[in-house]
Amino acid sequence: MNATLDMLRTRRSVPPVRMTEPGPSPEQIDTILTLASRVPDHGKLAPWRFIVIAGAARERIGAVIAKTYAADNPEADAARLDLEAKRLAHAPVVVAVVSRAGPHVKIPEWEQVLSAGAACMNLVVAANAQGFATAWLTEWYAYDRRVLEALGLDPREKLAGFIHIGAPEEIPSDRPRPDLAEIVTRL
Repeated sequence: MNATLDMLRTRRSVPPVRMTEPGPSPEQIDTILTLASRVPDHGKLAPWRFIVIAGAARERIGAVIAKTYAADNPEADAARLDLEAKRLAHAPVVVAVVSRAGPHVKIPEWEQVLSAGAACMNLVVAANAQGFATAWLTEWYAYDRRVLEALGLDPREKLAGFIHIGAPEEIPSDRPRPDLAEIVTRL
């Protein structure tokens, strides 16, 4: 079997709380992001960009997440605020994939959004191919403008996902996958 097909057949998401060091080196991150950017991109717009969150930045953005949660949930206890503060702290590296899709005279916005999703998946596959575990997550804070502003997103930008990257403590067992007979139509 082709190594790429084998990797895709066995790929699993690993919850960030089950990730540990080592994370990718700066050189490995550059390779991962280079490969992530090699996706279909009608019009060569690059309707996405990447924000690498590593080291102390994970805790700094986590504090913003916790503060935002506390502002909206004044009844939240210390344990919940600690959980919110650690949202990006489990994996050694988190890459935020930002969708810059917008109106264009020739390229439908939907195609631009799909390109951002493809960049997320290429990022996941490139990291997995280097032996790292990944999880592509959003959660509530991916849609909160206060958190997005802290990450430096323009008001027109949206977050396609946070890709958590690290070493797996263990590979989870596979989950049920769709039955092709239920999702495929042949004409």
